[in-house]
Amino acid sequence: MYSSTIQVSVFVFVTALIGLLTYLSCRGQNRNGQQNQNREFFLAGGGLAWYFVAGSITLTNLSTDQLVGMNGNQMALLALWELSAVVGLFILAKVFLPVYYKFKCTTTTELLEQRYHNKHIRAVISALFFLGSALIFCPAVIYSGSLFMQSMFNVELPLMYIAVVFVIVGALYAIFGGLRAVAVSDTYSGVLLLSMAVIVTILALQAIDYNFDGIPQERLTLIGGSDSPVPWHTLLTGMIFIQMFYWGTNQVITQRAMAAPSLKEGQKGVFAAAGIRLIIVPAIIVIPGIVSYKLFGDIGDSAYGQIVSAVLPDWLSGIFAAAMAAAVLTTFNSNLNSATALYVCDIHEAYIDKSPNVPKLSGFVTILLCFVSLTLIPIYQQAESIINLVQQLYGLLSMPILSVFIVGLLFKNVHANAAIGSVVFGVAHYALLSFEFSPIYAPFGLHYIHLMFVTLIACVSFALLVNKFIFGQRAQFSMAISSRDNAA
Repeated sequence: MYSSTIQVSVFVFVTALIGLLTYLSCRGQNRNGQQNQNREFFLAGGGLAWYFVAGSITLTNLSTDQLVGMNGNQMALLALWELSAVVGLFILAKVFLPVYYKFKCTTTTELLEQRYHNKHIRAVISALFFLGSALIFCPAVIYSGSLFMQSMFNVELPLMYIAVVFVIVGALYAIFGGLRAVAVSDTYSGVLLLSMAVIVTILALQAIDYNFDGIPQERLTLIGGSDSPVPWHTLLTGMIFIQMFYWGTNQVITQRAMAAPSLKEGQKGVFAAAGIRLIIVPAIIVIPGIVSYKLFGDIGDSAYGQIVSAVLPDWLSGIFAAAMAAAVLTTFNSNLNSATALYVCDIHEAYIDKSPNVPKLSGFVTILLCFVSLTLIPIYQQAESIINLVQQLYGLLSMPILSVFIVGLLFKNVHANAAIGSVVFGVAHYALLSFEFSPIYAPFGLHYIHLMFVTLIACVSFALLVNKFIFGQRAQFSMAISSRDNAA
């Protein structure tokens, strides 16, 4: 009873401290008037310093779905996701970010409207991003965070009760603070989380005296076979394009980099995030899970919570729980803020009301997203591996969306409806190839990451062929985007 009191007390204190520091950092910031509501609420007024950009990018991605899900596989192979992510961040900094700044984009999909001269393609892609946040990322992060808290504190409280608390607090951040509050809290929480995660990793290694004897070799290797979660040959096909999509076009990530006062400042933040991901993240997302396999056996997504509970003293576990709670909240409200930005800027203002009350409208959309997230949690509870399920599901959207960006950036004179058609085709194509209900499931035994690459090639080809034979337009190769390519 005494130890639980210490854990909870420390947890409450640290959580409140992060909230106070966030409030003090954001207090009194200029909202810049009604005409700039979008820029302030969704891009923090373009005022995020590089360290806030780096912190927000890091913690938006690094949450319980990463720490719990990847450690839940209890093998070193999952580090390949993080190592390849460094490439994705460099592509964001050097390829995509200069274009976003050139066109002063609030959302990544603004670029599509300007390239294709069509607002409908912007709305379609925004809707897909919105659905990805609503149906995949938001419920996944809330579920994994609630599971961690339940296993770490070893409480009998129903998981859904914990989820409701996370959803309410996360929504408050997103509604009342906008991106500025999200990014600042991300950074404070990120420093704490990374520090604690490193401590957990070191203590876990000490718990087995740095001795990996008895652990099967397939759980220690970085060269995965064809039947592993990440076969080595997937690095040569779909893996790099998954990273290009996630870090270069995904509104949840790019929104942080676009919120800096200049391109140079945004790039500095992205490079800093890449350094963190290269040096720190791979170890903390696999080593505790491998150690837990040696200590507790194959226990799946409960591995991280159990190893943390086993190696940390009570007062430190309270701090770590606060850091994890902050990670859940910031990742959740980051998705809320980005999804809301897409709806407000790309759909509502384009088709319903050109001058809405942004904070009020954002609040309504956020509440809707929270309700959907809670409704879907029972589905995610059935997953064998939360991280593998998330990656597979997001394949429905990622490659079709990326194909539209690739075609739009590499070619001119492509009809918007050809690109929209390729997205519809791509979603159906990937579903038929990668889900077991399909009669053509996994042709030639291809891994779902390979199937993502196949889907990308099919989508790009579909768009160019339809453009030529249906719409009678010949695509012109042109990597350069000039100022003349503004939306009509």
